[in-house]
This record gives sequence, structure tokens and C-alpha cells, in this order.
Amino acid sequence: MAGPPRQAPPQDPPHRVVALVRPPQSTFELGCVAEVFGTRRPGLPVRYDFRVCTPHPGPVRTTAGYDMLVTAGLSALESADTVVIPGWTPADEPLAPAVRQALRRAHARGARLVSICSGAFALAQTGLLDGRRATTHWYLAASLAERYPRVEVDPAVLYIDHGDLATSAGAAAGVDLCLHLVRSDHGAAHAARIARHMVMPPHREGGQTQYAAPLPADRIDRAPAMDHSLAPLLEWVTGRLPEPVSVEDMAGRLGISARTLARRFADQLGTSPGRWLLDRRITAARTLLEETDLTVEAIALRVGLSSATNFRRRFQQALHTTPAAYRRAFRTTSGRSRKSHDTAGTNGGTTGTDAGTKRGTARGPL
Repeated sequence: MAGPPRQAPPQDPPHRVVALVRPPQSTFELGCVAEVFGTRRPGLPVRYDFRVCTPHPGPVRTTAGYDMLVTAGLSALESADTVVIPGWTPADEPLAPAVRQALRRAHARGARLVSICSGAFALAQTGLLDGRRATTHWYLAASLAERYPRVEVDPAVLYIDHGDLATSAGAAAGVDLCLHLVRSDHGAAHAARIARHMVMPPHREGGQTQYAAPLPADRIDRAPAMDHSLAPLLEWVTGRLPEPVSVEDMAGRLGISARTLARRFADQLGTSPGRWLLDRRITAARTLLEETDLTVEAIALRVGLSSATNFRRRFQQALHTTPAAYRRAFRTTSGRSRKSHDTAGTNGGTTGTDAGTKRGTARGPL
């Protein structure tokens, strides 16, 4: 006689993401957040519960010329797991005491606070960014640094994630940060599937400096210069991760010295060549752990980390967990049948701008 039917294991409740908006609200930055966290897609599990709130519920004027109705007030932040400030217009607008208190209370409770573009100005007013790296739109970076000297402003990167606080560069970099947060929460494979639905890469190479307009003469010393884009080199290296590519090989590819290469990486990506290369290898390894049955030894060879021992050590240093534990946490169902069709150049992961990432060149086999 058949026993009672098995009950499905209880699922964790969706992670609640709340966007804090105010007039005039930029529709693009808000749209970036809603697209990643608030759009339901066929075939993908619902991992987030997206909501919008405003200090004064009711019609909220937008920069696109129409009003949107927001019915939730600041009390929505009390149950948020992540609070996103999708732009702050104008950037010098003072933060109302009630908003400041609500954000600080949410952070103290354990919520993750995130800003996109000029939203960093609002986040800086809470005092939570003091003594920490942050970024914003390249055009606003000098102003952010001048207004909030206790914040270490990095104008070169697409985003910076401290775990409890995260900031992104301008406009579309908000999508980069949101996809990075999904990777951190649910693994690279889930983030890649969302990016595929959005018809965009799950990870963009380089920093925002490559998009910056030439600076006027009176501002030329207030942001890093960019004489040569690293994009072709990054593409060349990403396609050769299984090979023992070294920093010297990268410099030789451009016909420059290793010191000059390091300076360009620092200016354009906010990291070192060795650290960037190691991040790419770890990113590829994460996807293979999630989506294939390959052994640790095989993955180590596919991503150019030479041995299982070196792979385990590098993985532990980067993610503070073991490859086996990561695989158990983020394994996808489809990965159980995939053994040999993955490549080490799979995109995803961070840009080397995470707050915990050291800027020094990684030693040993990369």
C-alpha cells in the first residue's frame, strides 16, 4: 500500500526589495531595479518581492513628464531585505530627517542599502558611507567627493558592493549592480538566465571610465584619465582562461610594460591585472560548479587554476566558502545532466570592484 504523498520542502519567502522614490523620479533607474527584481519570467522561480515606496504617498512626478501613483510610505522600509535608492534628483537635495532615520533603522536591522547613479548622494547623507568606497555617475563623482569628503569616491568602476551597502555608477550600471546582487543571492546561473531574458550580457567588462566624456581643463585632475581602452585585451584574455595567461602576457599583448598595464587597470577598472584575471577565473568556476558535474580537478584545469589544491585555496579566499559547499548551495537542476558542453569563458560574476577585493596583484598561478 502506498504511503502518504511526499510534501514538498518549504521554500524560503521571497527576498523583499523596496525602491525608495521621490519627485522628480528618474524612470530609467527605477526601471533597472524593477526589471531585475520585479519582473516575473516564464521558467524562472520567483526569488524577489518588489515594491515601491515614497516619503509622501500619492502621485510622484517623474523626469519623463508623467506622474506615477505610489501608495506605500516609509513604513515599507521596515520589512525590506534590500532598499534601493534609484537616483536622487537633484543630487544636492537634502535628505529629510524622517527618510534618514528610516534608512538608518533599516540598515541597523540588517537590510542591504543600495544606490544607483545619483542615489549615492542620498546614501552619503545617512553617514553610512563614511570611511568606505562608493561610486556614482562619472559626471557627478567629483561633486560627491567634494560634498562628502569622508566617502572614498571611486569614479572608475561600475559598482562597489560592501555586502551591507552597495553603490553603482550612472544609469545602466544600475543593471550591472542589480545582476551582481542576484549573483550574490542566488548564484551566477540564475543571474545569467535573468540577463538572457533581458537580452544583455550578465556581466560587462571594464569600468565606467570608458564611457566618460573628455573632461574640461579645469576638471582634468579630478578624475582618472583614460588614454587606451582595455576592452580588446579583456576580450582576448576571457577567451583564453584555460591557458596559463600571465600579467606579462597581457602587457606583451599591448606592447607595454607590466607597470604601465597596472596603471591602466587601476585607472579604468579600479583593480590590478592579476586580481582582475583571478576574478574572471573564479567567475567561470562558479558557473561550472552550478551547471555541470565536472570534478574540482577538471574545473581547475578549465579555468586555468592549474590544480584542485590551488583552485580550492583561491576559491576560499575569494568567496569564503569551499567549491563543494558552493555547489551544494547554488546547484541548478539542469546542471546534473551537463558534463562537457560548458566553456571556461562563461560570463557572470563581479567586475573586480567588490569592497573585499584587494587591489594588489595576486601571487602564484592565476
